Amino acid sequence: MKTRTILQTGLWALAAVIAGALVVAYLTLQNTTYGGDEPYGAPFTLVDQNGEPFGSKDMRGKPTALFFGYTHCPDVCPTTLYELASNRQAIEEEGGDFRIVFVTVDPERDTPAVMKNYVEAVSEDIVALSGTPEDVAAMAKGWGAYFAKSGEGEDYLMDHTATTFLLDASGRLAGTLAYGENPETVKGKLEKLAGV
Repeated sequence: MKTRTILQTGLWALAAVIAGALVVAYLTLQNTTYGGDEPYGAPFTLVDQNGEPFGSKDMRGKPTALFFGYTHCPDVCPTTLYELASNRQAIEEEGGDFRIVFVTVDPERDTPAVMKNYVEAVSEDIVALSGTPEDVAAMAKGWGAYFAKSGEGEDYLMDHTATTFLLDASGRLAGTLAYGENPETVKGKLEKLAGV
């Protein structure tokens, strides 16, 4: 009988410890942003569509939607950029704003001049980044973005991460957008990012 009481007391104590740990974990998650207190991703410096250096420090001070893609992309990239630009225009009319940054994963074809022509067909407010293959690869790796060449010849494609990274004005990760996500959900996330 005494052994049973000790065992029951021990089990209740264990249950209390587990419950306490779960409460602490829940409260911690409730008060934590995606990326903690530090800016998201590894520091980088690439070149924008005007041939000017643009790096991680240049993304501070304004919320940002950052997307990896390439100009020869048949569907995901143009769709994503048009949707971001349309949402940005609507949010700007509501008094909010955010920056759109498009980073190429195909720097061999996507020179700054090519990137300039491509993004200006969508919006002159998009920042388009390119650089050496090594610099682009290092930046993508530091942001957890995947890309790989698919096919041979001049018409090759690039497999790549289709997630849009949402960063607050301090450069911290505030969320993500998935390709094909519900348009109303996307708009809500972007409005929250822009402070509308």
